[in-house]
Amino acid sequence: MTQIEQFSEKLNHNYHLYKESSLKNRRIKHQNILPLIQKVSKTTAFEMKILGNSVEGRTIYALSAGTGKTKVLLWSQMHGNEPTATQALFDIFNFFNNPQELASEAQNILDNLDLHFIPMLNPDGTEVFKRRNALNIDLNRDALRQIAPETNILKKYRDGLFPDFAFNLHDQNPYYTAGATNKPATLSFLAPAYNYEKDIDEKRKNSMQVIGIMNTILQKLIPGQVGRYFDAYGPTSMGDNMQKWGTRTILIESGEYDPFNDAERQYVRKLNFIAILSGLLAIANNSYTNIEQDEYWKIPEINDAKMFHILIRNAQIYKSGQYYKTDIGIHINEEPTDNSFLRQSEVYELGDLSFYHAYKEFDADGAVVKDFDNNNLVLNIGDNADFILEKDNNPLLKLRNGNIA
Repeated sequence: MTQIEQFSEKLNHNYHLYKESSLKNRRIKHQNILPLIQKVSKTTAFEMKILGNSVEGRTIYALSAGTGKTKVLLWSQMHGNEPTATQALFDIFNFFNNPQELASEAQNILDNLDLHFIPMLNPDGTEVFKRRNALNIDLNRDALRQIAPETNILKKYRDGLFPDFAFNLHDQNPYYTAGATNKPATLSFLAPAYNYEKDIDEKRKNSMQVIGIMNTILQKLIPGQVGRYFDAYGPTSMGDNMQKWGTRTILIESGEYDPFNDAERQYVRKLNFIAILSGLLAIANNSYTNIEQDEYWKIPEINDAKMFHILIRNAQIYKSGQYYKTDIGIHINEEPTDNSFLRQSEVYELGDLSFYHAYKEFDADGAVVKDFDNNNLVLNIGDNADFILEKDNNPLLKLRNGNIA
């Protein structure tokens, strides 16, 4: 077992010692992280710097640690509704401030790396849990013109630092599969292209090598559930331009693991914590250079929108005297409220869904779709998932707003 594998196993086992307990759900706001930033800035390991303000005047901070020559920049939540990695960064801050039995590994990272973190680049979007900033600009498509002050802040900080590596931390939708499998892409990686030809220079290769190590670690925790994100070149995208500007860039996209028992993606947060720290140790001890580039290409490219939250196969609907066999694909959407969200089900697709998968699958075995008054029901796209599956006058399955009643 390699040093990094041993390290990741201990991180997994001891995660409860590092998890920032004040961050418990995905609807975190700027005000939730302010006291944590202040707390971290008062420790011996970290220094805090104010980088500027968002459109609506919220302060954007950088926290730095380490004395090494290799500079690493990590930023999270440039999309306001993608908070998983932000929480993981605060777990990482706790790790460096009190690494417990992993003190030698933590010191190795700090001795060899110069770490710079920007948690929550888009605090205005975060406030209303929306992707874009207060100007309705997608910060991840604003790398060149930097219309938004937030992207200008990131670019200016990057240019002053000129990092060797960058971690661009996002959330992705829950409907991707890891290749042509029935498994969700719980985490996806990308070494972004820096031109339309998708050329691979030494620096992009290095990004791929670090990803290869992180994938090896994650396969022990979520086997078959790691994907490779689409690598089409985006000329205005931040990650693609970071790579173009000479910084080895690693994109991490957090999906879902178990939306029914972990709607807040806290296990995915833990996976981020383990993967990022494992990647940092690989950079610190230069072990990523021993990984073949092929390990990156072995990660299956994500398959777009092939997952449902619920998939019912072989149901029957009755219309005009005839029965019609159909599959039913259901999404569970998050409808925001003032301080949280409601989960709202939606009949998203009907028909032959033989090549789709789901977090929960049921074989209706010819059961008929009925409403709760025992009337035959023809579903429409967009309907709430409120119905019964009935077979031989017995209810086989009851769904109320996508929940099994």
